[in-house]
Amino acid sequence: MATAIAKAEDRVSVEHEYAARLGHVSKSFNGPAGPQLVLDDITLDVAPGEFVTLLGASGCGKSTLLNLVAGLDRPTAGSIETPGGRPALMFQEHALFPWLTAGKNIELALKLRGVPKGARRQEAERLLELVRLGGAFRKRVHELSGGMRQRVAMARALAQDSRLLLMDEPFAALDAITRDVLHDELTRIWRETNVSVLFVTHNVREAVRLAQRVVLLSSRPGRVAREWTVDIDQPRRIEDTAVAELSVEITEELRGEIRRHGQH
Repeated sequence: MATAIAKAEDRVSVEHEYAARLGHVSKSFNGPAGPQLVLDDITLDVAPGEFVTLLGASGCGKSTLLNLVAGLDRPTAGSIETPGGRPALMFQEHALFPWLTAGKNIELALKLRGVPKGARRQEAERLLELVRLGGAFRKRVHELSGGMRQRVAMARALAQDSRLLLMDEPFAALDAITRDVLHDELTRIWRETNVSVLFVTHNVREAVRLAQRVVLLSSRPGRVAREWTVDIDQPRRIEDTAVAELSVEITEELRGEIRRHGQH
């Protein structure tokens, strides 16, 4: 059976120049005072196998941008290309179906992808092993901790066999220790699968710990204010000196964006 997540060396022949390409993307919503510009002229590429974090103050349009890339909404202007197919999306809340077991939640994603019925159980169990939840196939959602639910949600996202994984603050509701463990797990899975990741967060240290590149959006309307290449060897710890130093620099830029927004 072909596995849902191929090894990096098996993907070389089908890789594209980019996993996502955003060209001059803008988004407006109609409000009481007329159209409200949320995103303005965003141009951004995510390379195959790259881990990019989107960072910015609350309300700057990070989640809106992720929804546009996911195809859940359309930009008012500009273009978005994801040549590897429809991205997989993982939300802040696990969004698991409580009447299904952990394994059946994953099997549902496999079914929607067209995986034959006889192959779904084996692939769901493989994905649970990948997120280190082997043996949890029959567990109900209410039997799982918050961290375990997010692992199942991650396995379900990976079951979609997309080359681009979109993550909207998936660890924000977790306690610090669980979040730290899942940072390690996400880094391991990203390196094992070579999937591209576009990760939204408001946590500067989380952004630096995880990403190869950090993109800071300005306050509304969201524009690309600055980017940083994170040249720190993985695996990283959130308390590492290099992580802390870059986090301080990015935090100062973020504070500047918030101050500028407050002056308008």
